[in-house]
Amino acid sequence: MLADRYPCYLGNEAVSPNDDLEVADKYTGDVATRVPLADAKMIDRAIDLAVAAEAPMRELPAYARQDVLNHCVARFEERYEELAQALCIEAGKPIKDARGEVTRLIDTFRIGAEEATRIYGEVMPLDISPRAANYTGMWKRVPVGAASLISPFNFPLNLAAHKVAPAIAAGCPFVMKPASATPIGALIIGEVLSETDLPKGAFSILPARRDGADLFTVDDRLKLLSFTGSPGVGWDLKARSGKKKVVLELGGNAAVVVDEDADIDDAVERIVFGAYYQSGQSCISVQRILVHEGIYDALRDKLARQVSRLVMGDPRDEKTFIGPMISLKEAERVHGWVNTAVARGGIVLAGGHREGVMMQATLMENVPDDAELSCQEAFGPVAILQPFSDFDAALAQVNDSDFGLQAGIFTRDLYKAQKAWDTLHVGGVVIGDVPSWRVDHMPYGGVKDSGLGREGIRFAIEDMTEIRLMVVRQL
Repeated sequence: MLADRYPCYLGNEAVSPNDDLEVADKYTGDVATRVPLADAKMIDRAIDLAVAAEAPMRELPAYARQDVLNHCVARFEERYEELAQALCIEAGKPIKDARGEVTRLIDTFRIGAEEATRIYGEVMPLDISPRAANYTGMWKRVPVGAASLISPFNFPLNLAAHKVAPAIAAGCPFVMKPASATPIGALIIGEVLSETDLPKGAFSILPARRDGADLFTVDDRLKLLSFTGSPGVGWDLKARSGKKKVVLELGGNAAVVVDEDADIDDAVERIVFGAYYQSGQSCISVQRILVHEGIYDALRDKLARQVSRLVMGDPRDEKTFIGPMISLKEAERVHGWVNTAVARGGIVLAGGHREGVMMQATLMENVPDDAELSCQEAFGPVAILQPFSDFDAALAQVNDSDFGLQAGIFTRDLYKAQKAWDTLHVGGVVIGDVPSWRVDHMPYGGVKDSGLGREGIRFAIEDMTEIRLMVVRQL
């Protein structure tokens, strides 16, 4: 159960100026709890405090930053089931998936603790010509300063963690805006951080309406903006962000290619996970499935059977695989895209129906390439099948997209795997598995409309720091 109310965090301290934001149980639609909504004055104050904390955070020793992150790991382990239940309620995430996300939250903070003491520089010889014979260079990484962090609704714990943990590891104070639909996970992270000895102003976590949160983007006191969310919003924020560094983790319409030599049963099992995990509400959810014509019929029939057997229902039930979508509006949108595809000749192989916020796991074929389900981001439990005869043509079809986050390739041919890695315009190529696979220390991010920069603690730290050079002249 959730508490009746949660505070937000301003300059490391819990505050409750109001309880204006109602947080719904995404399955029942009932109000589950209430949290404050920050106004412009509070956000402005949080930025002031973060700027004042830049020097103390920069001077905080690596071991002290590591201690903070290790404290978080220990407390999250102690509160494991509480965090999972909160996630199940506020996000509608099936409880097994919710526990998996808590595990990843803990992993991400543990990696952050390790990386806090690994922010290296190097000595750089400068004597490349006689004029530099007596000079030596060395550089180190220093924190950029106050950071703005905006996290999405679909992974309220772990995607917040992928911003908070590297910011602390790097020594950057921050202000965070969690998604209004799912703020509780970030606020519990704030509660745990408030138990530590971080310098005053090191963090603020402030739920806010999008139309009242411009300071998170436009304020020049902030040195970095890290945003995860939809492409339309992300690129607009970048355009308005001014001089600050910007990191964007945006959308996708991820494809998987299943070649003729693949193990069909294994591919079906992994595609079911990749396409329908947490109702497809992941930017690397499997959306397009390209299957070699030699195995197309066999894989299609097995996949349709498996998808039709997925249990949809109350996310608290251990048997549930498909839970509610984040809102009725989103469920209606996805269902509308399915109906449009059917009207244009698409064939529903499994699912296709909606009951309120519950959208059935849906598998289709014969969907036109320019239909929304093919060329846009579905962000729901829908995937489409299409056959191919030529592997190179299949790779070209994967690339025929505005997005480029991750792709999956099922093949046992080393040369085809290498070709996919060399050819695909994506941030990551996963061989022998679905694009939905991620481990939290790898470089993760996309190209094209899928964003800028990389997450994964070490790589996020690179964005949250800048190189400072020293040159020494030897007399």
